[in-house]
Amino acid sequence: MKKIIIASTSTLHGGSYLDYLLPTLSEHFGNCKSLLFVPYARPGGISHDNYTKKAAETFAPRGISVTGLHEYEDATAAIANAEAIFTGGGNTFLLVSQLYKTGAMAAIEKAVKAGTPYLGTSAGSNICGLTMQTTNDMPIIYPPSFLTLGVIPFNINPHYLDPVPGSTHMGETRETRINEFHQFNTQPVLGLREGSWLDVNGSTITLKGDLPARLFRQGKPAEEIAAGTDISWLK
Repeated sequence: MKKIIIASTSTLHGGSYLDYLLPTLSEHFGNCKSLLFVPYARPGGISHDNYTKKAAETFAPRGISVTGLHEYEDATAAIANAEAIFTGGGNTFLLVSQLYKTGAMAAIEKAVKAGTPYLGTSAGSNICGLTMQTTNDMPIIYPPSFLTLGVIPFNINPHYLDPVPGSTHMGETRETRINEFHQFNTQPVLGLREGSWLDVNGSTITLKGDLPARLFRQGKPAEEIAAGTDISWLK
């Protein structure tokens, strides 16, 4: 049974890393004693070590040890043996490229669909959808495919921002960009505002947090989805 937290962000303004999610994560990870962290959304080398250390420091007080996927020679075996998986944020193009390069994309999909608890934030949430095409990131590297985990039947737009009333900014809004996506693609897109997340429990998908999400569907007006709503019907 799938057990997934898909969060817009890891850190809220004025808060510390994952602090707003920690009560939820305590229940989500249950009796897990170890966690496999995927740091690939950040550039390699020392950055992967530091990023993993940040996650480790957060989970250590909760009795969960953290290792980074980059520490293993065989990524697919590490994923298959993981008690739980956390994919952090960064650049989605880089993350997807590395997941395909290491074979981790298929391995994570298999593990999550088999019931391994998964947490994604930002880019790590983006990859839960059908494709990565509704990311906000610059294409700093060319991944072999836009297809991602597909553990939910729609796309995610993390860090969704509403237009600022009275703004003189003449560039495209996030809503405009998503409407452009729907000129060529049919899957729904859920814009997750900061502090919001999806709780996936088996086939049930529930919007959590204090703010509504913005739902976009091809050929239909955008609509607000209230926190607490069961959106298992969305596909």
